[in-house]
Amino acid sequence: MQSKINKVEDWQTIIDEILPQFQHPILLLKGNLGAGKTTFTQHLLRNLGSTDEVSSPTYAIVNEYDSPKGIIFHFDLYRMKSIDEVYDIGIEEYLDNSFLCIIEWPEIYEKELADFPHHELKIEVVGEDRIINFR
Repeated sequence: MQSKINKVEDWQTIIDEILPQFQHPILLLKGNLGAGKTTFTQHLLRNLGSTDEVSSPTYAIVNEYDSPKGIIFHFDLYRMKSIDEVYDIGIEEYLDNSFLCIIEWPEIYEKELADFPHHELKIEVVGEDRIINFR
């Protein structure tokens, strides 16, 4: 699925389009700094029934949120320098014990996720627009 948005309010349209397609417990979020990964996550969690305040896990590396369907973990692997660092934070335990894991900057761990069913949402900034690709 590919969509284009150009204002914050349009994120809800994206959520409405992808939620019926959501089947897997892992979501990889890709996009440059400032592309809207955390804004997307805020809208997604609200639509999944979470009342928690969603923020970027840039410095914490992982944030935990409650939802009626279960725990959601939100990762930011941007600062990870090696796959060993990813394993050191216990990512496998998080993956095994959540309703959903959202992983920003997943590239360092992507090879290890190849055999896990997952979705990918890529946000590309083009001028004032955001091009959204979801699979």
